[in-house]
Amino acid sequence: MDLLNARPARDHRKGADSGIDGYINFFDDKSGQAKQVIVQVKSGYTGVNHVRDLKGVLARDKAAIGALITMREPTKPMLIEAASAGFYEPKDFPGRYPRLQILTIAELLDGKKILFPEHRVETFAKAERKTRSEQPDLF
Repeated sequence: MDLLNARPARDHRKGADSGIDGYINFFDDKSGQAKQVIVQVKSGYTGVNHVRDLKGVLARDKAAIGALITMREPTKPMLIEAASAGFYEPKDFPGRYPRLQILTIAELLDGKKILFPEHRVETFAKAERKTRSEQPDLF
C-alpha cells in the first residue's frame, strides 16, 4: 500500500474480507465528493476469476477505478477481462483512465503508478483578501 500511497482497508471497514485491501481517494470535480480507487493485492496464482471478482467489487462499491496488484505477469485472458471494464472519464477534466488496471509488484518498484485523475480541485470558495486597515476591529 505504501508504494501506491493507498490507505489500508482495515482502517475503513471492519469484518470479513470484502475483496478490498486499500483505497485511494481523489477529487475530479467541484462537488466535494471523493471518488475512490479500490486496490486489491494477490500474492499467489492469479487468474481471470480474480479480475472478474474485482469488477464485481467495483460495481458493488460504486468505485471509479480498481487496481489488481499481483506478483506475476497477468495472463492474456486477465488483460482482456480488465479491458472489458472500459474507461473512467471525468466530467470536469480531460482524460481517460482504464477502469480496471493490473500492475505487478516489479512494475510498482520500477516506478509505475495507478492511472487516475490527480488534479487538485478547490472545493471551497476563497475568502476575499482584506488588509489590516480594512479590519480595524480584528487587530
